[in-house]
Amino acid sequence: MKTIGIFYGSSTGTTEDIAKRIAAKLGVDASNLYDVAKASPSDLAGYEVLILGSSTWGAGDLQDDWYDFLAKIKKLDLSGKLVAIFGCGDSSSFSDTFCDAIGTIYTDLQGTGCTFIGNVATDGYSYDDSTAVVDGQFVGLPLDELNEDDQTESRLDSWIDSLKKEGLE
Repeated sequence: MKTIGIFYGSSTGTTEDIAKRIAAKLGVDASNLYDVAKASPSDLAGYEVLILGSSTWGAGDLQDDWYDFLAKIKKLDLSGKLVAIFGCGDSSSFSDTFCDAIGTIYTDLQGTGCTFIGNVATDGYSYDDSTAVVDGQFVGLPLDELNEDDQTESRLDSWIDSLKKEGLE
């Protein structure tokens, strides 16, 4: 399996919990999990695969710690790296900006040379709009731990299976 680094921003612990669950499912050691509040862009260098996670706040905002980190990493040359994005959102209260943080990270990393993996079909999701939807698919894994937590496990498993097919192994 390729070397995997998981980078997340978490205010309430939900995104951190999802990052740890992804790590466990992929056999990624805890030393390869990074809270972006404490991470440096140089931490990305040793990984072939970057899994990036952020919750969406308010009207489509990134988790606070992502702003500074993303501003730095979008200037890097990420050529040859696979990038998968996951995010947490509230499809009920914020159905018109559901998991927009995924879309923000995706957009900001355009032009870095990375290859995105892990698109997810919109089927089965209840939301009105999302910048994370490009060409009819989510550009990462959206999760709603507030309203659809009963679907999280199966969504994680399906996403991880697709990541493996797209080059993780």
